[in-house]
Amino acid sequence: MKVLVIRRDNIGDLICTTPLLQLLRDGYPDARIDLLVNDYNAPVVMEGQPVDTVHIYRKAKHRHAGESKLAIWWQTFKLILLLRRQRYDFAILAGSTYSAQAAKFARLIGAKTVVGYQPGQGAQEVDNAVSPLPSACHHVEATAHLASALAVDKQPGAVRIVVPGKAARQARDRLAASMAMGRAPLRVGIHISARKPSQRWPVERFEALIRQLHAELDAEFLLFWAPGAADNPTHPGDDEKASTLLSRLDGLPVLPFVTSSLDELMAGLDLCDSVICSDGGAMHVANALGKPIVCFFGGSDATHWRPWNEPYQLLQPPSQDVTDITVEQATAAFHRLLLALPDQPPPSNVVSVR
Repeated sequence: MKVLVIRRDNIGDLICTTPLLQLLRDGYPDARIDLLVNDYNAPVVMEGQPVDTVHIYRKAKHRHAGESKLAIWWQTFKLILLLRRQRYDFAILAGSTYSAQAAKFARLIGAKTVVGYQPGQGAQEVDNAVSPLPSACHHVEATAHLASALAVDKQPGAVRIVVPGKAARQARDRLAASMAMGRAPLRVGIHISARKPSQRWPVERFEALIRQLHAELDAEFLLFWAPGAADNPTHPGDDEKASTLLSRLDGLPVLPFVTSSLDELMAGLDLCDSVICSDGGAMHVANALGKPIVCFFGGSDATHWRPWNEPYQLLQPPSQDVTDITVEQATAAFHRLLLALPDQPPPSNVVSVR
């Protein structure tokens, strides 16, 4: 049997698909299971996943400088021809809802049976339409539920990714080269960026939180952010915000961990004992690395996108704007997180802050 899992979305979406891949491998250990992803999210599945081949394509909006749309479309056309020769028995449209673009791709590659959620009226049909779960659920559960179309009905396990060896070694070297780091009993990763405006915590609160956790816990910190300028139309970054924050933290054990690739972000977060961040790709990366997390949620669906199967504390104000989360609330959440780690009583982990 040959199966192609199609996941053409963002980093977090792909990470939430890894339990589905494991369910398929456990159910069909001798099957050929391949994965189709885009070059933006591909690094999180290039190692350690239970698949035979990862096929990668590039979206036109992600093309490099000087690269034409025609060149992108030509590469995609060649990939479609390659996949048609595989003669897949099943193409699974991975996700929590129907994807018209994924369905189109599945038809173009000639999969015998297309598996996915029931499309809306007028959309291209799928051959094996899966009924949605009866209640609100996590994205991992919704995506893994698609395996039921292939008679695999087990509960999904943890999300997991593997840091490439070269990136891991380089990250350890960067940490070792810092004279200010390596002596604290606790290393906390702080990621200050968020794609959605409602999930961007102010720089002065990150400063106050870092100072307080250092004073109370003797913690050291790795600082992460989306690289680039804030006005970059394709991938806006937080270089200026990071620079401002670092200038305010002079003298504290804070290492700026510049990441120019997803591999570097994975390796850097893997050096941390715990992570504080807003909902987004970095949160899902930390979750898949098994890190305890304090996460800020603005306008995102916390039930659907919260960390999966790892200790976490989630703060979401009624306004659904993280600027309404105070430093005191974030500090208290971090202390609850530490208490919730193994051998400690588990507190309630979803807090509606007021």
